[in-house]
Amino acid sequence: FFSETEKIPVMRGQWFIDGTWQPLEEEESNLIEQEHLNRFKGQQLQESFDMEVSKPVDGKEAIHSLKLSRNHVDWHSVDEVYLYSDATTSKIARTVTQKLGFSKASSSGTRLHRGYVEEATLEDKPPQTSHIVFVVHGIGQKMDQGRIIKNTAMMRDTARKIEEKYFSNLATHVEFLPVEWRSKLTLDGDTVDSITPDKVRGLRDMLNSSAMDIMYYTSPLYRDELVKGLQQELNRLYTLFCSRNPEFEEKGGKVSIVSHSLGCVITYDIMTGWNPVRLYEQLLQKEEEELEDRWMSYEEQHLLEELYLTKQRLREIEERLHGLKASTISKPPVLKFKVENFFCMGSPLAVFLALRGIRPGNSGSQDHILPRTICNRLLNIFHPTDPVAYRLEPLILKHYSNISPVQIHWYNTANPLPYEHMKPSFLNPTKEPTSVTDSESVSTVPSPTTSPVMVRRHYGESITNIGKASILGAASIGKGLGGMLFSRFGRSSTTTPQTLETGKDGAEGEDKKATTVGTPPFPHSSSGFLEPTVELEHRIDFELREGLVESRYWSAVTSHTAYWSSLDIALFLLTFMYKHDQEDPDKSNLDAI
Repeated sequence: FFSETEKIPVMRGQWFIDGTWQPLEEEESNLIEQEHLNRFKGQQLQESFDMEVSKPVDGKEAIHSLKLSRNHVDWHSVDEVYLYSDATTSKIARTVTQKLGFSKASSSGTRLHRGYVEEATLEDKPPQTSHIVFVVHGIGQKMDQGRIIKNTAMMRDTARKIEEKYFSNLATHVEFLPVEWRSKLTLDGDTVDSITPDKVRGLRDMLNSSAMDIMYYTSPLYRDELVKGLQQELNRLYTLFCSRNPEFEEKGGKVSIVSHSLGCVITYDIMTGWNPVRLYEQLLQKEEEELEDRWMSYEEQHLLEELYLTKQRLREIEERLHGLKASTISKPPVLKFKVENFFCMGSPLAVFLALRGIRPGNSGSQDHILPRTICNRLLNIFHPTDPVAYRLEPLILKHYSNISPVQIHWYNTANPLPYEHMKPSFLNPTKEPTSVTDSESVSTVPSPTTSPVMVRRHYGESITNIGKASILGAASIGKGLGGMLFSRFGRSSTTTPQTLETGKDGAEGEDKKATTVGTPPFPHSSSGFLEPTVELEHRIDFELREGLVESRYWSAVTSHTAYWSSLDIALFLLTFMYKHDQEDPDKSNLDAI
């Protein structure tokens, strides 16, 4: 699954150091093994493998020795082998300790063991893989080749920790596989590099190796090459995995994709078969319809009829030509597997869809942007300060722009509310003041950096989460230190009841305005939750929680690449991928995620 040019040595451990059980260097280990076989081949070891590793060899003379470059090895018996350093300081130490009455082995020797501390059994094999996850990188891979392999390794290690904690009783596991599609592409060769000025060359090279991928993808000349590169690599890895795991498909193994940044857009286009040529044909058809609706002279009408007949004849010729020769444009890329879950991380996909003409509809179905026949579940994960990430839900139902994304649980949250049970909540709900003091200290105009705590507490979120707290929530936690903490991040507490009335009128005005532009009206409850009338079938936007001491400006720089090692994201991914297994309470330690 790794680059063919990258050679990774696979070493076999034979001799191990007592205590730490770390293997010796392969070169020394091979020399010791060869000498051991020559001297002791055919002799019997002790019956029990459980030997006392601290047992000294007091007074025993070495029956065999082997000189190495910087060390030497003494055999006191077939299973009592010690390694000694030949450095000057080690020799002096041995001499002194032996004169004090200590044995050579106990004073400076390191006991070696042939074979590992645990014997292998037939049951020693990794758990069966029931779900594979292809991890697709975005821009910048050319700048740091192999980074997706490191990032996937971090995600895999983090997922293992979560599996051990919450899913240890399951007999299967999820495997993460990196998809490196950029390095094999030729694109323009070195044309862009040749036209790059020499001043601030380092910065220019960095942009050429990262942001240039976006320009390549929007170019009609190179877009297909990027799409084909990723599609072929996904199919290659899937075929390779199935050839090495023949039972995967037989037992109904599932496939999910985790894509980052621009990789989300390319993956989406591969699954849906979207092509800019089709968009262009739709625009031409729309222009033709507009021309038919307006008044025109007889001559114009006659020319348009001739143009229509000519285009029709051209299409017939193209269809005949496509029948003889396969066209790259007419055949959208096809994957060899169905995608169970499509996880987008730090994704600009929503912007690309908006610029392609996708507009909100009246149905809450995911099919509006990604048919479930292609992908069972679409999930959009983002950090609140990631400048590249955008929301997808408002492209399905417009009023979801006023509804908070679902907050992703912290990995160590006790008994979190299942995601499917979370009610949609408004970003800026209004709340009647409970007293004069509350009305004086609460402003309905939210701080630019906050959103309601009252709602987020239903998600198990701490009220001290400054990144998502609001002045509205400060009233609910009472007076004292909590109110003092939040007052630093809000507006002045001199808001009058008149301002509250203005805020309510403004909110009502916004609701009326939303209704007039064709958005279905949705009920507004005093609790700040959306009544279950016009909702999405499944929530799509999921937002990471900000840290208590997290700087927003620094976070905006680092958040786009901070997804790989997040324990919260690892738990989130596994929760959805183990969803069917979790329905059986006997299979998982996770109570409710």
